[in-house]
Amino acid sequence: MESEDKVQKQPMDFYNMSDFLRGQSSKLITKLSDEDRTAFVLKNGKPIAVLLSNERYERLLKSGIDITEY
Repeated sequence: MESEDKVQKQPMDFYNMSDFLRGQSSKLITKLSDEDRTAFVLKNGKPIAVLLSNERYERLLKSGIDITEY
């Protein structure tokens, strides 16, 4: 039985490549950073990249996970 104190995970956001091509990059990245979120970038409906806030990246490093090693 899961604890009620556990924080429920939110699904990752999805951004279409076309959002970045329309000059929305700064807005999307700023929102992602401000909300400390992660998001998939989709091209033709398929994930091609993952964006994450710097704070989240720093937490991964502190926990011993360096995504640049994979």
